[in-house]
Order: sequence, then structure tokens, then C-alpha cells
Amino acid sequence: MFHVSPEVADAVRGGRPVVALESTLIAHGLPFPANLDTALESEAAVRAAGAIPATVAVWHGVPTVGLTGEQLRELATATGVVKASRRDLGAAVALRQLAATTVSATMALAHKAEIRVFATGGLGGAHRPPAPASDISADLTELGRTPVLVVCAGAKSILDLPRTLELLETLGVPVLGYRTAAFPEFYLGLREGAGLPVSARVESPAEAAAVFAAHVQLGGGGALLAQPCPADVAVAPAAFDAALAVALAEAAAAGIRGPAVTPFLLARLAELTAGRTLAANRALIVANAALAAEVAVKLAGG
Repeated sequence: MFHVSPEVADAVRGGRPVVALESTLIAHGLPFPANLDTALESEAAVRAAGAIPATVAVWHGVPTVGLTGEQLRELATATGVVKASRRDLGAAVALRQLAATTVSATMALAHKAEIRVFATGGLGGAHRPPAPASDISADLTELGRTPVLVVCAGAKSILDLPRTLELLETLGVPVLGYRTAAFPEFYLGLREGAGLPVSARVESPAEAAAVFAAHVQLGGGGALLAQPCPADVAVAPAAFDAALAVALAEAAAAGIRGPAVTPFLLARLAELTAGRTLAANRALIVANAALAAEVAVKLAGG
């Protein structure tokens, strides 16, 4: 019921740095061939920084940590791939499904494989109205209980970010800003003088590793390391806000709810911004993978 690739298992046993990578961005977050290219670039970035990549999915009923190149290609081109949150792992196993794992599911499987660092694009969180107040991503509760450091570009910009940060504080999740005191907004540039504050700022991978290690030693669960989107591809906040207003109105008019909301909004935003959000998303995913590897190296004593 659980498979770890020989390369990943050997690295974990030897105390060498490993970075988990999620698979939802491959199956549901990006179109082909950008999804496959981004997955391969992320794995290459992890290796270049001195760590072993471990892309996670449920492979026809088997939770798998460390996909092969052939499996990555199949996942990038297959239809009907299940989007599996933490809640859905049991069903994906028992029903022998091909499932891409979200942040919460990837965290759970990474922790089972004894991997301490995980890189993704943007975190899930609390949705904006008209979504009900109870529409909150399982990513947040998983962070509150599972001791994995999640390296991301903040939370997805389509979310209610102030409420998301309040929930993270309630769950005891440190939000570390990588060389910033403002919470990054996924593929947006930082808002001058108007950003939401993080709980602590760190200046290096070594500082991030030290804070996370101390948090876990004191009985804490997961933590976030939030890195701003690369400035050369970041989307201007004003342009994004205008596009999001259109996309939200269209989603409401079409009655789109629940897990279907995020994929719809991300795809529509890519269209409304002439591909700028897609380019930013790809760049930040790879940048986060590289930073995660640097932190994993420090956690391993490098």
C-alpha cells in the first residue's frame, strides 16, 4: 500500500536531503506540455541544489513517493486523474485510482516517507465570498498537525488571504517570509506598504532550517516558508485584481463550487491576463523547488 522509490528510500536512510513535490499541479494546475516541463524543471532544480526530488502521487492505488520520468509523462497526459486531498487517500488506494495529490495529501505521504521538506506553488486556504465561511482548504489543518516544512509563494491570490493567515495562526503554524516581512500573494508582486505581515522573517536557508527544527522540537506541526514570486515575471496587483473580479463573477454565474473553483479561476485568469499568470506560476514553482532543496540540505547538516 506504499511505495518509495529506491533512490528516495536510500537517501532517507542515509540522512541525505530529499524534497517532496506535489502532483496536482501536473494533472490539474497547468496545461500540457507546460505541466510536464515544469515538473521536470522542478526536479532538476532540486538536484542542482544538492537534494533528491520525490514527486508524490497515488499510482493506480499505490501511494508513491518518487515518480519515474515515465510516470510523470503519463500523469501529465492522462485524463480522469483524481484530485486527492488528505481525505481522499483511502478511497484512491482502495479503488485503485490514479490520483494527483494536493498539498495536504502530499504532506501526509511525505511525512510517512520521513521527508521533512516539501515544495509547491501556492497554498490553499479560506475562499472569498460568495463561498461559505466553512470553505477552507485541508492544507491548513494538515499544516497544523504534520511536521513538514512547506516552501511556497504564499497562498493562492484568489483566496481570502487575511482570513487564511488568521487560521494559520490559530492552528499554530509559523509563516516565515523568505527575505520579506510581507506575506507573498502567489504570482503577484509585493504590494508596496500594504502587504500582510508574516510571523517571522528569515534571510537564509540556514535560518529557515533552524526555525523549523526548533518548531518541531517544541512539539509543533508544519510550517510555511513563503518566497515571493520572481520579480521579473510577477503580475501587477492592479491588473490581477481586475481579472479576478471578472473570473469570480463568471464562476458565481456558472454555479461553480467546491474543488472545481480553484482550477476554473486559475485557467480563466491565465486567459484574462494573456498568459502572464501561467508564466509566473511556472517560474515560482521552480524557484520554490530550488529553495526547498537548499533548506533540506541545511536540515541534513550541510
